[in-house]
Amino acid sequence: MDEFLLEVKGLKTHFFDNKGEIPAVDGVDFVVKKGETLCIVGESGCGKSVTSMSILKLLPLEGKIVEGNIFFKGNDLVKMSENQMTTIRGNEISMIFQEPMTSLNPVYTVGKQIGEVIKLHQRLDKKQTRKKVIEMLRLVGIPAPEKRVDEYPHELSGGMRQRVMIAMALSCNPELLIADEPTTALDVTIQAQILELMKEIKSRLNTSIIMITHDLGVVAEMAEYVLVMYAGQVVEYCDVKTLFKKPLHPYTQGLLNSLPKIDEAKEMLNIIEGSVPSLYDMPSGCKFWPRCPHAQEICKQERPELYDKDNHKVRCFLYRDIEKGEIEYGA
Repeated sequence: MDEFLLEVKGLKTHFFDNKGEIPAVDGVDFVVKKGETLCIVGESGCGKSVTSMSILKLLPLEGKIVEGNIFFKGNDLVKMSENQMTTIRGNEISMIFQEPMTSLNPVYTVGKQIGEVIKLHQRLDKKQTRKKVIEMLRLVGIPAPEKRVDEYPHELSGGMRQRVMIAMALSCNPELLIADEPTTALDVTIQAQILELMKEIKSRLNTSIIMITHDLGVVAEMAEYVLVMYAGQVVEYCDVKTLFKKPLHPYTQGLLNSLPKIDEAKEMLNIIEGSVPSLYDMPSGCKFWPRCPHAQEICKQERPELYDKDNHKVRCFLYRDIEKGEIEYGA
């Protein structure tokens, strides 16, 4: 276990409301090594963000981890108290949220907001804290940080606000950074700058990253390993080169086929028919079978396991004999 910075095992996170118990994350397993980037990819509603919020135990009141373990440096976060988690959040594990304008408090300067994190975990005085904040703003490429430190979020552009969020997340040199759709609301030029910044910071600080995204271009740019989720489950898990070269699961293949290709002129893009099923009304058997072009009778009745061949994991009956070598890998 010590070789992994983070090891998630059999994670199940359910929500409880007046309609009953809803399995938002259903038995997720993955690992992250020191200095490694894992991308979690899938459509909206597949459980990506709930998985990340489970790691930090920042679930809403109606959400609860009902099963599984989350080992961080060998210690199970699931069993930790709120006080213990407070010492880890923002210090050893930090998070960049989706929309910086709603994540930053509009009535406080960006310097004060970054400084709160530093004061909480590093016990610096006011002068030292301000100096550290300016250093962090400079680190993430914000010009004139001595001036920006006293400005409010509304005075900054979208790209600058996202850089402030990254500065806040990195202010205590965390070992693990969770980035939830960090470039979604930004234009493509700023997206590229933010991704380049994250790669540079990872290289400089040896920070591990979990990046949540639905953008396969971001996956290709950032990831070493990729976890594909569908309806709360892992459907494919492998290194990034294997995923793009030899995707196995029909869902992953559908995602990749839906990308526009520069050498193909098409009037209509390929799509995956249908939509992610409602958490209130999951299909029996494999959760993907209503949308799958390869669905068989067994898919409608039984749920496939996560089959493994050479560290390429796939949840599909097409590959149930892959471990025995009875079918050709990638068939």
